[in-house]
Amino acid sequence: MRERPRAAVASAAAARAYAVSVVRDEWETPFRRAPEGALVDLRLVVSELVSNAVRHGGGLTGFEVRPEAVGVRVFVHDASARVPKALSAPGGFPEGDEHLDRTAPGGYGWPLIHRLARDIRVDRLPEGGKAVSVLIPLTSPRED
Repeated sequence: MRERPRAAVASAAAARAYAVSVVRDEWETPFRRAPEGALVDLRLVVSELVSNAVRHGGGLTGFEVRPEAVGVRVFVHDASARVPKALSAPGGFPEGDEHLDRTAPGGYGWPLIHRLARDIRVDRLPEGGKAVSVLIPLTSPRED
């Protein structure tokens, strides 16, 4: 497996395309293919992570995708050291109508990430900002 440089992406669309290319070029083999549903999950999570970095994190400062045995690990760096609010329940979604108020914090993105990804980590970076990393499973159907 060749060493792939960090992606220079500036948009969610570019990040999605890059992530899928890593799956196709480095994770898949003639005997192992990512199910289409897992690729849909990957695209959704990448979109949410990159959008969150742009909208709430002061801008996207880094993006990387690394193959692992069960899927791919996605790293998104942004300029803010602010850690996202934890969920009260795994996979939970906002209740009531507060998600309609665009001035209120929170929405569906972070809960969606928690529902579709595994091993979610948020680390403050020594040079400032933070890195959010998630594992997107590709080997088995997701559990609901």
